[in-house]
Amino acid sequence: FGIRRVVAAALTVIALGSGLTVWMTAAWQLLLCWGLLVGLGTGSMALAFAATVTNRWFTERRGLVTGILTAASASGQLVFLPLLSWIVERHDWRPAAVTVALAALAVVPFVWLLLRDHPADIGVRPYGAKEFVPKPDPVPGAARRAVTVLSSAVRTGPFWLLAGTFAICGASTNGLIQTHFVPAAHDHGMPITAAASLLAVIGVFDVVGTIASGWFTDRFEPRRLLAVYYALRGISLLFLPMLLAPSVHPPMIFFIVFYGLDWVATVPPTLALCREQYGEDSAIVFGWVLASHQVGAALVAFVGGVVRDAFGSYDMVWYASGALCAVAALMALVIRRRPLSLVPAAA
Repeated sequence: FGIRRVVAAALTVIALGSGLTVWMTAAWQLLLCWGLLVGLGTGSMALAFAATVTNRWFTERRGLVTGILTAASASGQLVFLPLLSWIVERHDWRPAAVTVALAALAVVPFVWLLLRDHPADIGVRPYGAKEFVPKPDPVPGAARRAVTVLSSAVRTGPFWLLAGTFAICGASTNGLIQTHFVPAAHDHGMPITAAASLLAVIGVFDVVGTIASGWFTDRFEPRRLLAVYYALRGISLLFLPMLLAPSVHPPMIFFIVFYGLDWVATVPPTLALCREQYGEDSAIVFGWVLASHQVGAALVAFVGGVVRDAFGSYDMVWYASGALCAVAALMALVIRRRPLSLVPAAA
């Protein structure tokens, strides 16, 4: 359907889901509006979207471009988290939900007017390409192709290693810190606004770390980069229980900076490995790998809450996540480098 149509529709769905929560009166309506509609909209513009843009518009410096596009999500975190937490504390949650809806709608005209599906739409070559690349005709059966590529990928070891490491990535970022850091800090007496601001600071350093990771990915072995990132993330999570306190102190700032640099630095090397292993099908394979990321995030978001309710503390969750990151580091190192021949890309 093209990038422009998908993004415009996704933003509209996000606005619809967030705006409708203002009138909800039951828990199932929250699951429908926020879980289904907002989840569907944000998922349609997730990291697989960045993979598609990178593959289509760039032939050189793809790692750096992936890092920049991934860092954009951290920029949103930086802008919106402190603002929305301030709105919730002073004006309740409904104005915050409306703010999200209006922000999504405000971007739709820019997407429709400025975003293009392919470099050929504006008569240019992909960045780094030696010759002009014509825009391919729309290919029917996109859903069938996605399933076909998956059925081939699951027969290969690298797919399961990439999916496993990325599931742990989601578990230790979106599912853990993004979901549970603010309530965990609040458990220790920290004001909600202060905790949300710390998450925003993570977003600041994530921009730096992810762009740097993209630069590194263009120059160094992606497997080793992944192993280092997961190992460092695991070490930082093991120290977090000792750092939570009613006020923000220097060791906590150090954790925020350190963890922020590693927040989604795993994306450029993971996408590079998908591209190395699966060629022209890499964006589709990365989409399935990203699905494992979200499954890992969902599991830890739920299990973390259960553990907190059962034991009155998040400590066990931090330690378990640190151990999982160590496992991910080992998994990254055993991904074989030999490119695999999979389903040919559709013409």
